[in-house]
Amino acid sequence: MSLEKGFVHVYTGNGKGKSTAAFGLAMRAKGAGLKVIIIQFLKGQKYSEHESFERLGIDYELYGTEKFIVGEPGEDVKKLCKEGLERAKRAFQEGYDVVILDEANVAVYLKAMELEDLIDVVKSKPEHVELVITGRYAPQELIELADLVTEMREVKHYYQKGIQARRGIEM
Repeated sequence: MSLEKGFVHVYTGNGKGKSTAAFGLAMRAKGAGLKVIIIQFLKGQKYSEHESFERLGIDYELYGTEKFIVGEPGEDVKKLCKEGLERAKRAFQEGYDVVILDEANVAVYLKAMELEDLIDVVKSKPEHVELVITGRYAPQELIELADLVTEMREVKHYYQKGIQARRGIEM
């Protein structure tokens, strides 16, 4: 199976669930026989979702370091982001039906990635590919290019009570 027409999704906002929504779409697409890849920016360590991707046969690649970015991202992070965008372009040519760029919006916001480079990837998307871009702080230019934009809004979160990220739920 392949898609006749692919669209561009942007999942953004300060609420929880942007990556989770994209991963749910990946799982649904894989179940329908589509070829899926998740390209994660700014993440260099494995989380519980990676175990699931491996079990389900969903391809994924990490383009980040294990350090949390504070202030200006280093050249190592910028280089990894550029490599991740190049990987997305190759994925288009390798027959992937669904390409997910997880946390790409945050990479642009932190100046680890150039907005123009991300837009270039969006514009180079083949007609049949579904492209999903996640992360808070989606730039207006990207929102205007997208076919579907969902903004997650935090109404209440248990982090506010001091609850830390839990394995299997947030990580």
